[in-house]
Amino acid sequence: MFQRIVTFFEQRSFGVSTYLAGKLNMSITKVRLFFIYSSFLAVGFPILFYILAAVVLDIRTYVKKVRLRVWDI
Repeated sequence: MFQRIVTFFEQRSFGVSTYLAGKLNMSITKVRLFFIYSSFLAVGFPILFYILAAVVLDIRTYVKKVRLRVWDI
């Protein structure tokens, strides 16, 4: 049951933690714990950063897909 919940959130987490962990050469768990702990301390500000980063990463992947389609023509 717990593993199903973890899998659900990992598939729908927008890849922000994975992206940041890859760029900073850290483990994904440490990045996720940082967001969780800092959101309690900073009263939700890191959640806004996480959502903004998710939107930016989503737009980046969309632009990359569009760019590939243009050059394939």
